[in-house]
Amino acid sequence: MFSRIQTLYLFVAALLAVGSMTMPFWTFSAGQVIHFGDFMDVQGAGLIVTAGSLTGGLLSPLTGIVSLATIFMFKNRKLQLTLIVLCVALFAADLFSGLVGGHFLKQYLETKSPAISFTPGGGLFMLLPEPVLFWLASLGVKKDEKIATAYKRL
Repeated sequence: MFSRIQTLYLFVAALLAVGSMTMPFWTFSAGQVIHFGDFMDVQGAGLIVTAGSLTGGLLSPLTGIVSLATIFMFKNRKLQLTLIVLCVALFAADLFSGLVGGHFLKQYLETKSPAISFTPGGGLFMLLPEPVLFWLASLGVKKDEKIATAYKRL
């Protein structure tokens, strides 16, 4: 289980998913610095911004948990592949919630101040390698399946 390369890929993806919660997804500057990320609420920004923050805060650890659980499904490679696809879907939903929440927060802040600047934060950059890691893990699982079926034929 631990000697397979997909274990490393899934473990790193889980670390990135959970680690992305510790850093802001977006940083806005409108007279004061405002961070937007998981479980970071901006007063008066609206329901969509709050929902995006809470959704990201729930999906990030869920992606990490499913990724870690996938490591221990090494005897059932079809289930492992299904869980990897679930991890990709959770990643996509997490990224989408952060982008939508950041967009609506930007619109809210533009009503307060016309001169607003924003930059992506470390939380966004920690999420971006995840789909590549999940893809590499799925290649490793498929390679194991190919070896196992070849071994069964002997």
